[in-house]
Amino acid sequence: MPGTVLLLAASPVGRGRLVDAASVLPVLAAVPPAVLSGTDTANVVELADPLEPQAVLTRLRAAAAAPGPLTVYVAGQLQLDRRQRLPHLALARTTPATVRYTALPWHWIREELRLRPSGATTLLLDLHADRETWEWLRTHPLDCGRNNAVHGRIAPPPARRTVAAPAYLRGIATVLRSGHRPPPDQLHQQALARAAADAAASGASTAADLVLTVPGPAAGDPHAVIADAVRSGRHADADALAARHELAAVHAHGAASEDALHWTEVRADLAMFAGDPARSCRAWLTVAEVRLGAGQPPQAPAVEAAVDRAHHQWGRVRDAGQARELGAALAALRGRVPGSREGALDHVRRELSRLQTQG
Repeated sequence: MPGTVLLLAASPVGRGRLVDAASVLPVLAAVPPAVLSGTDTANVVELADPLEPQAVLTRLRAAAAAPGPLTVYVAGQLQLDRRQRLPHLALARTTPATVRYTALPWHWIREELRLRPSGATTLLLDLHADRETWEWLRTHPLDCGRNNAVHGRIAPPPARRTVAAPAYLRGIATVLRSGHRPPPDQLHQQALARAAADAAASGASTAADLVLTVPGPAAGDPHAVIADAVRSGRHADADALAARHELAAVHAHGAASEDALHWTEVRADLAMFAGDPARSCRAWLTVAEVRLGAGQPPQAPAVEAAVDRAHHQWGRVRDAGQARELGAALAALRGRVPGSREGALDHVRRELSRLQTQG
């Protein structure tokens, strides 16, 4: 089965740039796709200094939906938004004041990779953080999802008026250009050694870097079984298996536990894959209500994501009766969770008004 490779390099244009992220892309692009992926053949998607977070999300979503192994290479810089203080990958137009609207929320990456089976996704990250984000990272690990192998480093901000280089991914590319791809943990260690050697030669130091290494393969992973069922069109089997895990998690930990909510979210995605947007919308509404009922704030990323996904699926419901029923619930929820998209509540109200006139 062919693999998929996503090469993402992003950093702001202008004075806010900490790292010349895109400089590593020609070096990585010179590596044969199969070596980048560690598979016999591979498709490569390259994003160099993208402008819009939604455009990145579209490419990420397509890569996550592809069968077979997925390897994501990311070079860039992390910044916190001022409202929620959550990490974002800064894009070309990002400034400290516009992070929430012009950068890619890191939890979007985690969410899009959530349904992939354990062992099928590897992230290789070469990130720099501004001073505020660096301090935040000392007490908040960067969450890349429970099923993904993660290797890389996060570096503190460079000296003033200095733009850093993505030395870790350059080390990765140097190793891979030999034509041999060692296992990810060995590749990681070799890249760190090369980055340290380059830093020492230039008089810099990598001693303060945060090293990321989270191995991902798990035997008997139910996500892999579910993903196989979806790929073969056995949507009912996939949902039945997810429902059993959801019920077991509810009995073991409670309906508001992260384990239970994870499986409810999986079932919401499975409904989408099965072409049932009404069922998917209803499941996402349930997730949002449970999270709010458990005391999570309306601005929490998981709450906003659930409402946004419910809204997205509601827009695909073609049955007028179902759309009116779900729209009323969505409007009530949007009143509490407006989200980051301007006019989301007004959109629901307009569509509901149109549906009412249809009878």
